[in-house]
Amino acid sequence: MRSDRIHVALCKSLRILSFFLCAGVLSVCQAAAAEPPSTPKSEGLMVNIRPKVEQELLGKGFALGQPIFVRIFKLPGVLEVWMNRGRGFELFKSYRICNYSGFPGPKISEGDWQAPEGFYSVAAEQMNPKSGYHLAFDIGYPNAFDTAKNRTGGLIMVHGNCQSVGCFAMTNGRMEEIYLLANESLKQGQERFDVHIFPFALTPRNLNKFAVSPWIKFWRSLEPVYTAFENSKRVPDVTVQNGEYIVGSSARKLAMQHVFAEDR
Repeated sequence: MRSDRIHVALCKSLRILSFFLCAGVLSVCQAAAAEPPSTPKSEGLMVNIRPKVEQELLGKGFALGQPIFVRIFKLPGVLEVWMNRGRGFELFKSYRICNYSGFPGPKISEGDWQAPEGFYSVAAEQMNPKSGYHLAFDIGYPNAFDTAKNRTGGLIMVHGNCQSVGCFAMTNGRMEEIYLLANESLKQGQERFDVHIFPFALTPRNLNKFAVSPWIKFWRSLEPVYTAFENSKRVPDVTVQNGEYIVGSSARKLAMQHVFAEDR
């Protein structure tokens, strides 16, 4: 009887060990699957730009591979890269956008030559080292909000070559830096990085300035996310419910505090 009990206990232990081994193998496979794609060309470009970027990062107290967050402002035409070294996001660098299509306002349909606005994210598989525009990543348009509004189109990129048909185009040198920062953050375990696109800084002053725009209601729906990040330097949780952006309760609280402060 005692030997039977030992046998049963041993079998249970082996089953538990097998479970964790399988889970470990699965997680390793998933991690490998999340590796950003690469080509000899993209690897060469990143090797060449890496010393320059690492020197700039070191000078500002950052390190390559730390999580990133991207904000784009159509006016004045700037792409910001923020990085998190454990105390919330801090601005690493602002890059001038070489070219983008359209005007302030969202993308509505395929072929309208308009760059989108809203909240997007980029995972490893959206990195495109084979782009015909030097290097690129797909921002993830259309998102759930765009789909709910029946907005069409796709393959909206941040890319090089300084030419745009609905995308955000950078010079090749700037794109190499941005691509390296994104690539390394994903390789180091950031599941995806957020990309928030605004027409301009959504301050009360700017919203009042553009109050007669047909897009003012849409822009006001983006404002709580802009304000929450400005206050906390943490990317707020944003979901889509009934075709509208919904911001996490903590972000709404921060946004309201900011509004009350502005009113005083």
